[in-house]
Amino acid sequence: MTAPGRRSSTFTRLIRHGFTDPTASERLLDDDSLAPVRHDPVLLDALGATADPDLALRSLVRLAEAQSDDESRHEFLRTLVAAKPLRDRLLGVLGTSEALADHLARHPSDWHVLYTYEATDLHPGVAEFESGLAAADDPDALRVAYRRCLLTIAARDVCGTTDVAETAAELADLATATLRAALAIARTAAPEDAAMCRVAVIAMGKCGGHELNYVSDVDVIFVGEAVDGVDEDKAMRAATRLASHLMRICSDTTVEGTIWPVDANLRPEGRNGPLVRTLSSHVAYYQRWAKTWEFQALLKARPVAGDRALGDEYVRAVSPMVWQAAERENFVPDVQKMRRRVVDNIPAGQAEREIKLGPGGLRDVEFAVQLLQLVHGRSDASLHSGSTLEALEALAAGGYVGRADAAQLDAAYRFLRQLEHRIQLYRLRRTHLVPEDEADLRRLGRSLGLRGEPVTELQQVWRRHAAVVRRLHEKLFYRPLLDAVAGLAPGETRLSPRAAGQRLQALGYADPAGALRHLEALSSGVTRKAAIQRTLLPVLLGWFADSADPDAGLLGFRKVSDALGKTPWYLRLLRDEGAAAENLARVLSAGRLAPDLLLRAPEAVAILGDPKGLAPRTRDHLEQEVLAAVGRAAGAEAAVAVARGVRRRELFRTTAADIIGSYGTEDSPAEPDPGALVDRVGCAVTALNAATLAGALRAAVRAQWGDELPTRFAVIGMGRFGGHELGYGSDADVLFVHEPREGVSEQEAAQAAVKVVTEMRRLLQLPTADPPLLIDADLRPEGKSGPLVRSLKSYEAYYRRWSLVWESQALLRADPMAGDADLGRRFIEMIDPLRYPVEGLGEDSVREIRRLKARMESERMPRGADPTLHTKLGRGGLSDVEWTVQLMQMQHGWTEPGLRTPRTREALAAGHAAGLIPAEEAQILDEAWVLATRVRNGVMLVRGRAGDTFPSDGRELVAMSRYLGYESGHVGDMLDDYRRITRRARAVMEDRFYGG
Repeated sequence: MTAPGRRSSTFTRLIRHGFTDPTASERLLDDDSLAPVRHDPVLLDALGATADPDLALRSLVRLAEAQSDDESRHEFLRTLVAAKPLRDRLLGVLGTSEALADHLARHPSDWHVLYTYEATDLHPGVAEFESGLAAADDPDALRVAYRRCLLTIAARDVCGTTDVAETAAELADLATATLRAALAIARTAAPEDAAMCRVAVIAMGKCGGHELNYVSDVDVIFVGEAVDGVDEDKAMRAATRLASHLMRICSDTTVEGTIWPVDANLRPEGRNGPLVRTLSSHVAYYQRWAKTWEFQALLKARPVAGDRALGDEYVRAVSPMVWQAAERENFVPDVQKMRRRVVDNIPAGQAEREIKLGPGGLRDVEFAVQLLQLVHGRSDASLHSGSTLEALEALAAGGYVGRADAAQLDAAYRFLRQLEHRIQLYRLRRTHLVPEDEADLRRLGRSLGLRGEPVTELQQVWRRHAAVVRRLHEKLFYRPLLDAVAGLAPGETRLSPRAAGQRLQALGYADPAGALRHLEALSSGVTRKAAIQRTLLPVLLGWFADSADPDAGLLGFRKVSDALGKTPWYLRLLRDEGAAAENLARVLSAGRLAPDLLLRAPEAVAILGDPKGLAPRTRDHLEQEVLAAVGRAAGAEAAVAVARGVRRRELFRTTAADIIGSYGTEDSPAEPDPGALVDRVGCAVTALNAATLAGALRAAVRAQWGDELPTRFAVIGMGRFGGHELGYGSDADVLFVHEPREGVSEQEAAQAAVKVVTEMRRLLQLPTADPPLLIDADLRPEGKSGPLVRSLKSYEAYYRRWSLVWESQALLRADPMAGDADLGRRFIEMIDPLRYPVEGLGEDSVREIRRLKARMESERMPRGADPTLHTKLGRGGLSDVEWTVQLMQMQHGWTEPGLRTPRTREALAAGHAAGLIPAEEAQILDEAWVLATRVRNGVMLVRGRAGDTFPSDGRELVAMSRYLGYESGHVGDMLDDYRRITRRARAVMEDRFYGG
């Protein structure tokens, strides 16, 4: 008897053997059911060797208690202690799987299947499993027999008799035997149906690939044919009934549990298609309608049950189409779509625990291997395997994947699959989530042989393997391409030029030969530059391939590297700043404008590596920088060259931020609010143009008058410039206003003001490497016929006497941009009564605005333009929204201060806040305006020149769709959405502007 306050020797031994609840376990050892073996040291040692000694002991007591009588119990316990194979197998399972312990408690004599130790028990195949299921003549008996066979697979697995690949193959073989048994039961239940048709069951997915999980849907396709003399329709109905019964036998849940769901959704047309088709119907579908992912799925097709001749015939018929899939017209966009990792459906809190779909998970490996099989399997039959690990080995042997990369990926995949097996084995539930509970993690770690600090070690090993997969996932595609052209991997079997070209073409490169030349130029040699670029290029090539124009991205990278490759900071930036390389890849492959801006001054690439580099600079900050640079310059032309250089740099910053915000990166998702992107671009381009004008004004004044002009001078922004809504291709609409200083005559002041304006325009349009800033002053009084610049008094006199309603409307967007701030403020005060007339607009003025709008719609639309896609003048486009908002501002601005803004979206929101427009209608107008503005910005980004409608070139359209957030292959959806959104906006406009 143990003295009070002291631990028993058993308690201490339990702790030493790895029990986490020694008190409860000590009570279990004292249970009468274990009396014959309670003190046997062999038992305790064996329990301590399991993944979860506490679970193993609890389950052992349940199994002992479940024996039918004392004699059976004594026989079981004697055998357990005497037979080491049984002890290791049984306790190994009991310490790993609660679900199989439940099965043994319900069927206590099934422990005998773990006692036999024949040679065939080491590596059973389909025949052995069929023998194990042979006595099952009804669904429940089949479920029990299936679990009995599963028990033997799990025992070999946890004891290390089989590795993860062999275990997965055994599970697939057991599934094959089970499908055959279920079909036999279904045939026996409906002999008339069985007599009318031939049915073949084709395994797909992991079952077809001989790599099944413990708990997984078993994917199948059913093929049927009529027996001679039977009507085909009747035979197909009979085959469908047999197939449906087979699925129910396997999928239904009873007191004996379930086997697994049988999933036939990979069949042609999925759930909408017939469950069973004839062979000719399958072939016709795949020839005409199948998508790339369906051929990818057929990689693993394998006949497993039913009519073997029909199954073999099916595989022979579809196999050539599988290996020709890479030649299909839509293969590239399909691959780009499939390569884009879809983790949106994974709850945010689970993404890091996902070992299948998460970053660095099983699907990354499987997809990479399958894609390489599709690309190269058309000319190399050695790659025709449904097994991921076998295919990976064949890819390495053929030089399609580097041997070292393949070995690392093989090890990572095996670990992740074994981890998945152990997670599922515990309760035989379908899951791919690593548990969070410490006890579960401890059991998992110990089951994988991690016995020191199992939880910590498990996390470390898992993260290490996931990181390997993440790192090699892209490298797997592209590293052999570099080895093929650089010739720097001695002993490796290299890709042939033809195979390298095939791979590049499959991944979206339109000019594979040109791409290979660029790769050779970038990666050949033994310089530090070449070495760093060989490290970067595998990942960069993947990012380029994820864009609409991979060729342009690769060419742009070569040009930037040629320009900067000898500067240490550039290579260091790309190597050390993870975001910089991805940002550069996105920018270079998204269109023409951003790369053109970058290549004019490649040092701007440093912006992409600065964590705050993409944030827009404020107008004050830019103006201060420009004016300081102008002050240091030797002359007016040099001063404005510096100002235009700042503008070019800031345009690049803005375009880069826009592209990266629209595409997103691996670490940060795309900006979900397109309105925020539009506002950011509008404000940034407005600010940098205002700063450039301020610099040009200072340079023009200094060149002739020194520090002070004889007249006060201000630049008033108009149109999109005044509304802070400039796009990349917008001109700067302005008015020039001056006011003579004291003692200066009107004539002298006017002459000075005209000279300044003329010089500013000349300086800003000088031919240089920087994009020009075009100034448009046509909105001035009297238009092109009026003086280019007026005094404040002249403007006041003109507007008081001659102003037309359209001029008042144009002034709604006036905002001072450069020059004398006080003069700009007084100009705005002077025009406010015109913009926001007291009592609003009269009926005549409203009629005139409507007449002008109707005339503009009929006369200014370009000939041949599609009015449903023209962003400025088309149906529901910018003009429709802006005129509707501006009419509201002129009618109600005198009473609603919120409407007194030059910005369209602000005015629209203020109109809703004031109750002048319902929320739904305001939202419709806002959505259309934002979309049309983004399209205009996107056209400039993609084409490098301004445009008001979607481009006609196919590749440019794809780039537009990617910029607007659509996945590859959805150009039609983009155009349909644009028409739908703008059609709704036009309906609101007609009601609000024209009064219905």
